[in-house]
Amino acid sequence: MPTDIHRKIVELPELLSRLSEARTKSQTVVQCHGCFDIVHPGHIRYLQFARRQGDVLVVSLTGDSDISKGAQRPYIPQELRAENLAALEFVDFVIIDPHATAEGVLVAVRPDVYVKGAEYEQSRDPAFLRERGVVEGYGGRVIFSSGDVVFSSTRLLESLPREAELESHRLRLICRRHELERESLEDVLERFTGLRVLVVGDVVMDRYVFCDPVDVASESPMMSLARLDEKVYVGGAAMLARHISAMGGRAFLLSAVGKDTASDEVGRTLADEGIDSHLMPARQRLVEKSRYLVEDTKLLKVDAADHVPLDSLAEQKAALILEQQADLADAVIFCDFGYGMITGGLMAKVLPKLRERVRILTAGVSGTRTNLLQFADVDLLTPTERELRSTLHNFDEGLSTVSYYLMHETQARHLFVTLGKRGLVVFDRRSQDCSEPGWTDRLLSEHLPPFTDYPVDRLGCGDALLAAATLTLAGGGSLMHAAYLGSAAAAIEVGCLGNIPVDAGSLQSWLTRRPELRPCEDDQANITDTLLAP
Repeated sequence: MPTDIHRKIVELPELLSRLSEARTKSQTVVQCHGCFDIVHPGHIRYLQFARRQGDVLVVSLTGDSDISKGAQRPYIPQELRAENLAALEFVDFVIIDPHATAEGVLVAVRPDVYVKGAEYEQSRDPAFLRERGVVEGYGGRVIFSSGDVVFSSTRLLESLPREAELESHRLRLICRRHELERESLEDVLERFTGLRVLVVGDVVMDRYVFCDPVDVASESPMMSLARLDEKVYVGGAAMLARHISAMGGRAFLLSAVGKDTASDEVGRTLADEGIDSHLMPARQRLVEKSRYLVEDTKLLKVDAADHVPLDSLAEQKAALILEQQADLADAVIFCDFGYGMITGGLMAKVLPKLRERVRILTAGVSGTRTNLLQFADVDLLTPTERELRSTLHNFDEGLSTVSYYLMHETQARHLFVTLGKRGLVVFDRRSQDCSEPGWTDRLLSEHLPPFTDYPVDRLGCGDALLAAATLTLAGGGSLMHAAYLGSAAAAIEVGCLGNIPVDAGSLQSWLTRRPELRPCEDDQANITDTLLAP
């Protein structure tokens, strides 16, 4: 019965109380630990072996935030993994462990027998050696199962298609776990109003040239296009400011522009939208990117963009302006597109002072000339996986490991890594107090799936995410509120052709349509049926 299953899933205090009763009867306590993303025949044999070693079997389960087997693992949320194990008759108790290893639970539970798979018998893995040391330290025994039937959850999952129904259940459980409800998200949205955000970075003019395919050119085997129309969007750092303003905040943009008519257009657009700015004429012409499209397919991109870094006098002026604006700011966003507004000298001058005076500092990058490592001690970084790996020149290690390196190097408090079609991974520290061990401990993580299956145009979705996430943190929302609303803004942006500001009304309307935010009387997903359905 479901009630019997749920009775087996316990918190640590209840587990210790019930084990105390078992020990008064001289019963032997056995413990196993693992991920159990899909309970396969190898797991069954392993758990049956463990149950034969004693009278009471406790299975500790690695929580979702501590599994580092890939960006989208675990496939099954911790609540449902716990139910799968509790449904097994020979499992007596299941506990979800909020730590990366079983060491802490072993210290508390002190099982008579700790059972590990045969592959650990010769293992020198430091985490396992610490677990073994705990058990043997109080006189317990470590036993290795036979391992006669071996399956790989990872390989099984790689062979399975992504099920829309299961993804929906995963997202619903993530929302429940982090208290992401429509009412709380709407409350965060309301707090966007009036928040003052300083935006620093390169302005880019995005030009879309719409064409009609005519023929193959006679002089060469290339496509001949007929020009139909064009649209110009004020983008780059100006787009961050426009998102902030459209979502209800008050943006101030500091950027370097050119001495051309396109730069004049930037000033007019910002003024029309009520955005304050200081645009320094530090280059001859504004950065311009032209994209040639047939219908909604981009065929060619041509950049007219020079890297013109600020000189020392311009750096001093920019630093002075930021210091003057800092006391009025709720947040500062640095968005580096690699064209010269963001320099190492400027960051060295302003970041320490802004850290003392502004509560929320965030940063994002775009392009090959950027460097995430210059954003020291910020609250949030939002790179793509490619940008992250390129920064650290690390293309082989796991995403969690590379993310740890970046947060260690920059001392950033939080990190969002965007994965394109695969969504976003949230990385967080176990403690935000740099004097505590949790500051340097293994990262917590959560994977949010993509909120749209039919992207129209990916231009600007990273800017939308950064703007919404920054406003959320500045308004007192949680990190998962920031990830959810940032992903929502990115999903709205990616559904539009061109660089269009995401407004508060669009976000509000989007939230009302999300099924994972609606109350549901039955959240119990039949995972086995979902995975094994023909």
